[in-house]
Amino acid sequence: MPSTDAAPAAPASADPSANPSADPSADPSAPLSEFELIRRYFTRPARKAVLGVGDDCALLDPRPGHLLAVSSDMLVSGRHFFPDVPPRALGHKALAVNLSDLAAMGAEPRAFTLALALPEADPAWLAELAAGMLELADAHGCELVGGDTTRGPLTLSLTVFGDVPRGSALRRDAARPGDDIWISGTLGDARLALGDCRGEWLLPEPDFTLVRPRMDTPTPRVALGMALRGLAHAALDISDGLVGDLGHILERSQVGALLDVDALPRSEVLASQPRDCQLECVLAGGDDYELCFTAPVGTREALAALAERLALPLTRVGTITAEPGLRLVDAGGGPVSFRARSFDHFANP
Repeated sequence: MPSTDAAPAAPASADPSANPSADPSADPSAPLSEFELIRRYFTRPARKAVLGVGDDCALLDPRPGHLLAVSSDMLVSGRHFFPDVPPRALGHKALAVNLSDLAAMGAEPRAFTLALALPEADPAWLAELAAGMLELADAHGCELVGGDTTRGPLTLSLTVFGDVPRGSALRRDAARPGDDIWISGTLGDARLALGDCRGEWLLPEPDFTLVRPRMDTPTPRVALGMALRGLAHAALDISDGLVGDLGHILERSQVGALLDVDALPRSEVLASQPRDCQLECVLAGGDDYELCFTAPVGTREALAALAERLALPLTRVGTITAEPGLRLVDAGGGPVSFRARSFDHFANP
């Protein structure tokens, strides 16, 4: 996930009544204790869990015939998001990036925990944060079952739990020579928006308005991930840039790839930018949270039908090869030179 260091502030809004878990009788101006904060904004009746928020541990009942998929992601202010990002968008994104990991494994969301560090407990801000997070959770049937709160620099760390049938998980080590490489949706808009915010380039306001939601409120491709069971061999979500993320599949599967950079799907806004900018965004830009997956040639018709059913473009962009390494080519098959790296928290400033 790319850094937002030195990014300008974004406007915030707050509407405590929008939080589906908030207590309408609570005085929004009253000081919040740690446990009142949890009770007011993050405690809801357990629906799937045996025991949810309020005890030393949550209790989840194993689902027969399934494996439990577990993933964690941390978002740190000034590193992963703008310090003044609207809290509703932040709540959405914090859960979305975790749900995206479940999607990449073909898992069905079940529950999540939230560890939250706050410089201060602002009731209106918390109401918006919880609203954005819990609205997305409800949309995917994923309930909050526990976590922790403390005072400190603004940080959100979530752990998600999902169910995947035994033998059906989409793993990084399962790509095979001859597989097609596919991408869902479009790539690069989040990086394009981030570059505008950092002053790397300047987009016309209408264009920035179109691409910014891809950075602030990404869509986890959960339905696609579950539908790819039995069709795809390997998959992952694109969080740090396609070149680096696809490289994880190649390394784990001990294969190579031929990637057509001109076939990579991009929005009309990104397609109107200079070619160098386009390549930077689609190849090395992070925060897309689209799925990159490999599948046998024989699944092309089934994938076309799936794309139509989900109303989600699926684009074939390359081929898995037995020869190690990633080779980039253009539409004519000519080699493409590209030196930028995907994002790395310790290699990037």
